[in-house]
Amino acid sequence: MGFWTVAIAMTVLSGAAMLVGLLRAPGADRQGADNPDLVVYRDQLREVERDLARGVIAADEAARLRLEVSHRVLEADRKARSGGAVAQPSRTSSLLIALAVVVVLSGTLAVYRQIGAPLYPDLPLAGRIAATEAARAARPSQAEAQAATPARPAPPQDPAYLALVEKLRAALVSRPDDTAGLALLAQNEATLGNFAAAAAAQSRVIARLGPAATAQQHADLAELLIEAAGGYVAPEAETALTRALQDDAANPTARYYSGLMFAQAGRPDLAFRLWRPLLDTSAPGDLWVAPLRSMLPDIAARAGVRYSLPPIGAANGASPGPGAAEVDAAAAMTPQQRTEMIGAMVAGLAERLATEGGSATDWARLIAAYAVLGERDKAARIWAEAQSVFAAASTDLAVIRAAALQAGLSK
Repeated sequence: MGFWTVAIAMTVLSGAAMLVGLLRAPGADRQGADNPDLVVYRDQLREVERDLARGVIAADEAARLRLEVSHRVLEADRKARSGGAVAQPSRTSSLLIALAVVVVLSGTLAVYRQIGAPLYPDLPLAGRIAATEAARAARPSQAEAQAATPARPAPPQDPAYLALVEKLRAALVSRPDDTAGLALLAQNEATLGNFAAAAAAQSRVIARLGPAATAQQHADLAELLIEAAGGYVAPEAETALTRALQDDAANPTARYYSGLMFAQAGRPDLAFRLWRPLLDTSAPGDLWVAPLRSMLPDIAARAGVRYSLPPIGAANGASPGPGAAEVDAAAAMTPQQRTEMIGAMVAGLAERLATEGGSATDWARLIAAYAVLGERDKAARIWAEAQSVFAAASTDLAVIRAAALQAGLSK
């Protein structure tokens, strides 16, 4: 009721102001200031003064003319003040003006009823966040989501491959604690589209490893659970994502799906905070770049942020250094072929980092490239230097540490 009381009062006051302004007689507030007779008489007085100054007329003649013109000015001013020159609005025009005001105000209320929320209560930001968090806490579980997810047709597979997977399943029945076998089963079940079975196998892997399970293994479990739920991030998947980020705050899989969870839960602000830096530090070929580029503009708009996507290959952490695909390909080549393929790129990247600096992704790529080339001393030197350069940036340092870990330089 408080809103409507204020709205009605403002409407009445606005209508009254409009009526007063429209019904006021033209020129009533000027008191004849624009009377043409007064303009002429004042010009005559100025002309008398100019003639006197030039010596055209004598002083007594000037005094007589001033007196005569002044009488005319006083008479014209008296008539203007008496209202003789002011036109008053007619009764018909007054009614038309009042009707126009009513139509305008009525139209305003009608438009508000269409695009506004007349009976919607006040909902401060803190209340909206609390409601969103309550809804997220009460969202469906993994089992409920999987039960509601329609079955997807399995991709066609070679019968021989299917027979091998079946043998792997049977072997793990007698060896339920075979961690390597369970990890292999999770990969193959995911390949077959059996994401629920893959997630179950991955859960057993993590249970067997305990604290030794890596952040990526937890992130992989979350991804399998999300796939099994048709893209929905259930509380069980959130738990796996939280654990992955606790172990590695820079894990891109966990960051992407955590952002997806917040987007689904009505917190686009938190999704944007996760996704924007992830896109900015990713290579153009990373799997999550395409969905991020399609969803980020809408997420930013819902979060109330003005945002424009960076050009492809420019602001996505792309650099002229060797990418993952090039490094992997070089690993299968002879030393001479490897040198010919990536030697120039590695040298260029190293020189650029030494002279201009670069992102954490650039440093990680340089370490990986040196490791592929077998130049572990250079890789170790870059890793040591990176620890100093990125000492105050834990997230960036985590990206570089992952590359050093793969190169056998960090534990």
